[in-house]
Amino acid sequence: VQLQALGGGLVQPGGSLRLSCAASGKIFRIGTMGWFRRAPGKQRDLVAVFISGGGATNYADSVKGRFTLSRDSAKSTVDLQMNDLKIEDTAVYYCLCVVDGRNYWGQGTLVTVSS
Repeated sequence: VQLQALGGGLVQPGGSLRLSCAASGKIFRIGTMGWFRRAPGKQRDLVAVFISGGGATNYADSVKGRFTLSRDSAKSTVDLQMNDLKIEDTAVYYCLCVVDGRNYWGQGTLVTVSS
């Protein structure tokens, strides 16, 4: 199973970006799907994640109201719409998909918010 993440780039504060992640390969069942990020000098933290089973989507407090997670289990994709971006959103963003009980990570895509 491989994850391909797309959509990072440079954006000004207040701008928007959409990250997309697609899983491919031998997939029987996709469970939890989401996005994490690692800011410079910090650990990797949760941004937003859809928890399979419970059906809930959890967001980091810092992105609530600005970011929206959407996923399509049939297409094995998970997207992150990011609006009103702030300088502190600058980070490498990683998608996560749990496939057949195993965690798979995308390669990371850089989001830089700067004026």
